[in-house]
Amino acid sequence: QVQLVESGGGLVQDGGSLRLSCAASGRTFGNYAMGWFRLAPGMEREFVTAITWSENTVYADSVEGRFTNSRDNAKKAVYLQMNSLKPKDTAVYYCASDLRPYRTFPNRAPSEYGSWGQGTQVTVSS
Repeated sequence: QVQLVESGGGLVQDGGSLRLSCAASGRTFGNYAMGWFRLAPGMEREFVTAITWSENTVYADSVEGRFTNSRDNAKKAVYLQMNSLKPKDTAVYYCASDLRPYRTFPNRAPSEYGSWGQGTQVTVSS
């Protein structure tokens, strides 16, 4: 098992930026894809982005071009740079670790992720 802790959330104005971090501890980190998901009130959990062990990334259409997913395996961390934030981006953001190592393509399904952080709140005011 890997333990995940998100940080970096907060309150930002429409058009602003935030950088989320997810620190991992426990088992080997670099071999596993990492995903970011978000949960807004009254909504279902939504895929945001994922990055494989080889840094192949995929983004939801709603964040493509505004968000950037990156990882630093030496630091056992992943980062989500969020630019041009909009009120509809308001949610609790979670990082998650893939169930299987060495996946070639990032997976969008929450069921394929076995470890989750506690989440960090992002609020974008209009």
